[in-house]
Amino acid sequence: MSETTDGPGNGATLHPHEVHDLVGGWPAFEALVDTFYAKVERDELLRPLYPEDLAPGKHKLALFLAQYWGGGDVYSRHHGHPRLRMRHAPFPITPEAAARWAELMSAAIREQGFPADVEVLLLRYVATATPQMINRYPETPDHLPVHPR
Repeated sequence: MSETTDGPGNGATLHPHEVHDLVGGWPAFEALVDTFYAKVERDELLRPLYPEDLAPGKHKLALFLAQYWGGGDVYSRHHGHPRLRMRHAPFPITPEAAARWAELMSAAIREQGFPADVEVLLLRYVATATPQMINRYPETPDHLPVHPR
C-alpha cells in the first residue's frame, strides 16, 4: 500500500511501512500515545469507556501503531493478529465516541511535530479506520452525527 502525500514541496510517495523510521521509531509512538491518553483522561465521553488502569492499553496502542507504520511485528508477537473490531467489541463505541476518539487522536498527531507528509498519512488513517470501530448505534438514524465533506 502506498499513498501519495502533500509532502513539503517534493511530491514524494510515502509508504506506510516507512513511517516508523521517519518519525524516530518506538519513542515517537510512545509519545503520540502518551499525548493521546492525556486527552482521554480529561474527556468526559471517552474516559468512562476505558479501564481504571490505562497503562496496558497505552502499551498495546503504541505497539499496534508502531507495527502498522513499519516497526515490525511488535504487536503481533505479543498479542496475535490485531483484529481491531473483535478486540473492541466489548466496548460500547457509538458514533459520538468514535468521532471523539478521532478528534483526540488527530489533535495528538498534530502536536507531535511529525513531517507534513507523515501527518497527512496518519490523519488519513484515523479518518478511515475510526468508523470501522463503531459497534453501537442509536435507535433512530436521525441521531447519527453528520460529518462535513
